[in-house]
Amino acid sequence: MRIFDFNRALVRQPAASVVDGLRDGDGSSPSFAGIQAEHAAYAAALAGAGVTVTTLPPLLEHPDAIFVEDPALVFGEGAIRLRPGAVSRLGEGAALAPELTARFPQVLELSEGHVDGGDVLVTPQTVFIGQSARTDRAGARALAGLLAQLGRTATLVETPKGTLHLKSAVTLIDEETVLATAAVASAEIFAQLRVLVVPQDEAHGANVLRVNDVVLAGNRYPRTLDMLAAHGLEVRPLAVSEIVKIDAGLTCMSLRWWSDD
Repeated sequence: MRIFDFNRALVRQPAASVVDGLRDGDGSSPSFAGIQAEHAAYAAALAGAGVTVTTLPPLLEHPDAIFVEDPALVFGEGAIRLRPGAVSRLGEGAALAPELTARFPQVLELSEGHVDGGDVLVTPQTVFIGQSARTDRAGARALAGLLAQLGRTATLVETPKGTLHLKSAVTLIDEETVLATAAVASAEIFAQLRVLVVPQDEAHGANVLRVNDVVLAGNRYPRTLDMLAAHGLEVRPLAVSEIVKIDAGLTCMSLRWWSDD
C-alpha cells in the first residue's frame, strides 16, 4: 500500500468564528460563506478521490478547529494526539479525542513540548518533523518516540525561516517526489527524494494533497498546476482564495488514513 492511499477521512465543518482565527499578517478578511463553500468543495473532492468522509460538527469556541490535522496525527495502526503550539488551540485535541478513540486501535498522546500536525510530513522512508514557531524541539523529540511505538522512524528538520508550517512549503506528490518552495529546496532537507520547485511567485502552491491517484491543488497557481500535470499526475484544482487568508492549506483540513474495516 502506498503512503498516500486513503479510504477514510475526518473533516470538521467551519464555525462562524473561523474568520476570527489565527492569522499571520494583516491581509484582507476572509468571508465565512466563502470558507464554507471552499471547505465543502474540498470534502467533496476527497469523496471523489475514493475516500469516505465523516464531517464533524463546528466548534464555535475553537475558531481554528477546521484544521483538524494540527491537533492529531493518524495512521491505520493508531493515532497520536498532539499539542498545538498556539495556546488558543490546545483544547482542540480534547475535542477530537472521542473521535480518535472510536476509530483507532490505540491513541497515543504527546505529553511534552508542542507539535502542530502541519509540521509533520509522512514519506515512505521516514516521518519528517519540522521545528518551527509552532513545533518546538521538545515536542518533536517526544513525537519521534511515539512514532517509534507505531513502528515508524522520524527525522527532525528545521522549517525554513518565515514559513508557518513545514507542509506550507513542501508536500509529497508521489513515493519519490516532493513539491517544494525554493527555500525548502535550498535547505537540502530532502536529499533522498526528487524535489520539484514551485515558481517563486506561487510559493503557496507547494501545499498540495495527494489522495490515492489524485492530487488536490490550489487553482490560483497555474504554473504549478502545469508542472504537476507534466509530471504525469491527475490534478484536481480547488478554490483556495478564502482559506489562504486564514493561513490554511489543503493538507491541514482533514485527517486521512486507510482502514481495512
